[in-house]
Amino acid sequence: MTSSSFSRSSSPPISQLPPPADKGTLQEPQVRAMFDRIAGFYDVMNSVMTAGLHHGWRRRAADLACVGPGDRVLDVATGTGDLALELARRVGEGGEVIGSDFSEQMLTHARTKAPAAQAPITFEWANAMALPYADGEFAAATVGFGARNFSDLDLGLAEMARVVRPGGKVVVLEITTPTRPPLSTFYRLWFDRVVPLIGRVAGDPEAYEYLPNSVKRFPDPRELAAKMDRCGLDVRYVLTAGGIIALHVGTRRPAEPS
Repeated sequence: MTSSSFSRSSSPPISQLPPPADKGTLQEPQVRAMFDRIAGFYDVMNSVMTAGLHHGWRRRAADLACVGPGDRVLDVATGTGDLALELARRVGEGGEVIGSDFSEQMLTHARTKAPAAQAPITFEWANAMALPYADGEFAAATVGFGARNFSDLDLGLAEMARVVRPGGKVVVLEITTPTRPPLSTFYRLWFDRVVPLIGRVAGDPEAYEYLPNSVKRFPDPRELAAKMDRCGLDVRYVLTAGGIIALHVGTRRPAEPS
């Protein structure tokens, strides 16, 4: 299998970009540069920050994609590829998984895991705002902890829905903000104090200040479900881990007759 061929739009140097309005909002080239920087310790940091629970959340997201042997599946903003690998276990040798991301360094680390896949798997560069795939090309499209980094969430969700066939699934796994104490109190302490401290120890405090702020500005589960519905998806969602993790699954509605 070969990576898809498409052009990448040019962007101004990061040093020429204006500062973000808040630490949870970065322009696309800045987000890409940030993930390139942290790619080497991304997996370790995920395990530290979630006590290893993120693997189980990805397995559940893969289950919600409802894919099976022979299916073709897309994992958007794949990062280092862990959700793509979970999908590969479900589609088997007769299926195919594509993991796409706009961070070349993340993809480099993802490709080291490809030999462990139980299905043909390709990790390739793509921008979630303009996926280089045909309408209805996949049985499912997933995104794990990447939707809050979309420069345009509505456009990113619409692109995921576009490339999924009618009846297929769009799955969004994301961190959300609990509203009830004592978990909400612990959550604020963890994300406002502990996570930035971990980032400083890791040598990239900016990235781990961006993380909690990006979660705060992300839509709540009900609003995210409404956005997915507007993309032509019948949506349901479940909160887990005490309300810290939201899993949304949308079923692509049949195209309306013209």
